[in-house]
Amino acid sequence: MTQPTEVADFVKERLLAIRGDLRLYKRLDPSRTALVIIDMQNAFVAEGGMIEVAAARDIVGPVNQMAAGCRNLGVPVIWIRSHHPKGGSDWRHFFDHFVRPDRREAAAAALSDDAPPSRFYPAMDIRDEDHVVIKNRYSCLIPGSSSLERLLRSQGRDTIVLAGTKTNICVESTARDAMMLDFRVVVLSDATAALTAEEHQASLNVLIQEFADILIVDDVLDELRANAAAPSGG
Repeated sequence: MTQPTEVADFVKERLLAIRGDLRLYKRLDPSRTALVIIDMQNAFVAEGGMIEVAAARDIVGPVNQMAAGCRNLGVPVIWIRSHHPKGGSDWRHFFDHFVRPDRREAAAAALSDDAPPSRFYPAMDIRDEDHVVIKNRYSCLIPGSSSLERLLRSQGRDTIVLAGTKTNICVESTARDAMMLDFRVVVLSDATAALTAEEHQASLNVLIQEFADILIVDDVLDELRANAAAPSGG
């Protein structure tokens, strides 16, 4: 499933009229940036997965490309893994109300620690030097969800580049909270995926207006490389 990498034209026109530019953060600095990759697990990515996002298989290459480029620049690569105790006991409100009754227990079981669906999709290029962070809510940054904010602050990273799935759920939730915690946020439109192209683009349309810059993998890597080579303050 091909998903759009462009924000809708009417949103671009609105932003150009209001801000005069589509970008907020003009100089991505590799020494201040981290790559955060969300939920590229079997439950979401594998064919027939319990919570399958078919388009997520199309972004495996771009995600791995981004991760490799970041490692070469000393940019931390952080893989986010959704996990719940057996029975989804730490978020029964979600499983009891937002999951179809006949799928509730199976969905909770799929994201338990020892379940194969909760493991990362085998094609993801995860290296020993990368970080893995466990989350138990859509957003990685809502209090109590994960240790991501502490990891970012401890490494002096105030800019996060987001990839993964779903664009309009976990990626968008994390982007919103990150911006409100004063992080600079970039969402990779060609390394994120939703259930449909319409939902993917709708999320990009919202994010660019109030929460993040929307860019593609090649452009972000080119900019990070250029700024890594540039003199300090240049």
